[in-house]
Amino acid sequence: MRTRLSGAGMDLGDPSAFLNFLGRASGIVGAVMLLLAAALSARVPRLDRLFGGLTRLWKTHHLLGAGSLLLLMAHPLLLAMAQTTTSVEAATSLLFPAPGHWQIWTGWAALILMMVFLAPSFAFFGRPDYQRWKYLHRLAGPALILALAHAFQYGRTLPANSEHWLWLVLTVMAVGAVAWRFVFSRRIGRLRYTVQRVVTVANNLVELVLKPAGRRHLDYDAGQFVYLAPFDRELAAGYGEEHPYTLSSSPKEPVLRIAIKDLGDASRAIQAIRPGSRVTIEGPYGQFFPDDPPKKQLWIAGGIGITPFLGRARDLLKTGSPVDIRLIYCVQDEARARFLDELYEIATELEGFEVIAHYFYRQGPLDAEFLTGHVPDIIERAGFICGPTPLNQLASRLLSTAGIARKNIHTEEFELL
Repeated sequence: MRTRLSGAGMDLGDPSAFLNFLGRASGIVGAVMLLLAAALSARVPRLDRLFGGLTRLWKTHHLLGAGSLLLLMAHPLLLAMAQTTTSVEAATSLLFPAPGHWQIWTGWAALILMMVFLAPSFAFFGRPDYQRWKYLHRLAGPALILALAHAFQYGRTLPANSEHWLWLVLTVMAVGAVAWRFVFSRRIGRLRYTVQRVVTVANNLVELVLKPAGRRHLDYDAGQFVYLAPFDRELAAGYGEEHPYTLSSSPKEPVLRIAIKDLGDASRAIQAIRPGSRVTIEGPYGQFFPDDPPKKQLWIAGGIGITPFLGRARDLLKTGSPVDIRLIYCVQDEARARFLDELYEIATELEGFEVIAHYFYRQGPLDAEFLTGHVPDIIERAGFICGPTPLNQLASRLLSTAGIARKNIHTEEFELL
């Protein structure tokens, strides 16, 4: 049985035509995924809520980018395989075009640039350096332009002019995303703040207290995070670089508070930022706590993952309404339990809020016995988890095994945000 593709004039019963169709289809779908990934990279505040937070939006962006790379790598190979059924020379000229065939070279150039800026995102190459990864991603712009130039030259797979309209709409989305990221966000998306105080919590952890430097101030929910860029010339590293940090303050406070742990060059340098220094804030992002949270909650924090819970607890204390929340704070030992004294104090003042410390060196990894022993009604609660990836995975598995539905288990993590 032979099948003809309507509107494209292809007899899919013919192996050559079928491979040709697959080659063109992989090119179209791959380019569409690339453009959608570019549009999602704009980091427009509150857009991430449609995806359940910026972390999930980035995961969608990463999947689209990886999928587009694989499809666009298959694109020329499938087209060359289609040509081999009739002419090896034609297949060779497609894979190794003559210098004058710029229409084909634009496609190859786009694919090579994609390999350069997307390859470091694959786990096979290990965890990339954050700043190098960001700089490499600037190649995405030229890659998109070359890919579109190639697509407009060879767009004849879809019926009539629909393919040109498809590229036009997606191009507008991608250009709009780039315009927001590099033009409008710098003018209207970033807020100016000044470092009012630097509170040393530990030898590798500070909490910055920031006050607005103008009339505009950040409107946010407890537990959200922002991108902060410091502008202190005395910093050893990170001047003007954006990095994501969770807000540890309550939205009801007149200042912003951001707890920053030494986890790299930039976060290490910012420990010594001088009061009076200028910073910019962009956000807010994330939606760790839903707008209408369940009454009975179980919070599980690990390390610096305590910050969204700290901000939420400070906010609940200011509200003053009774709650039903159990917080399990997982750290290696007492010396690493940052903000624990403040959390205990909040627990004495906020009815229904209980703090439970879990020390790895003394009690081993978090387990089901510890959870059920301290939270006997665990199955009735919604779980919120924030910490290192191993803890997130372990705690999610324990809560799921305890009978909490997956939809009621919320996690927060930051991977190449």
